[in-house]
Amino acid sequence: MIPTRFGRRRFGLLALPLLAVPALQACGSSPEPTLYTLAVRPGPVLTRGPRIVQIRDIGLPGYLDRKEIVRSTEDFKLDVRSNAWWGEPVGGMIGRTIVLELSQRLPGSQVYSEAGSITFDPYAAVGIDIQRFDADKAGNVILLAQAAIQFNRPTRTAARNFSITKPVPTPDTPGHVAAMSDALGELSDGIATLLQ
Repeated sequence: MIPTRFGRRRFGLLALPLLAVPALQACGSSPEPTLYTLAVRPGPVLTRGPRIVQIRDIGLPGYLDRKEIVRSTEDFKLDVRSNAWWGEPVGGMIGRTIVLELSQRLPGSQVYSEAGSITFDPYAAVGIDIQRFDADKAGNVILLAQAAIQFNRPTRTAARNFSITKPVPTPDTPGHVAAMSDALGELSDGIATLLQ
């Protein structure tokens, strides 16, 4: 009987997706990653500064340019937190945070990011290269960075190396990110001073 034979095939095809569901659920049993972002830290308000300040794209070493949070680079290895991810690309997040921090510290300046859609002729362009941004064996976050500023009115330059150490308040990922936020706030303090 033809209808019976086709009916069995249809039932077999319908049952196949139902059998596959438990197998798919078993594959997806790993926990969802927790997403983090750097916090904006307030700093001293400075009265002078260029009218328009551009923050160029942040220079990052390759080991930091990843979605997972790098806890440390001690002992020749990367200690990466597998289920702790940044909520956005690291370079863009650092640049966005510095723009917000400098805007608070220099209320008389218009601070914007090169990566954004705003384009002005800047009075000062800030370049930042980060060499290290992770924890040492003692658990302190180390931020090693260079900042260089090209002033256009009048033309001159300023540059500085930064070596910033911040204690991690708690040994977990939120404590690590808090110390990174503190270190970045201190970097913004130094850049704001350079912009005077």
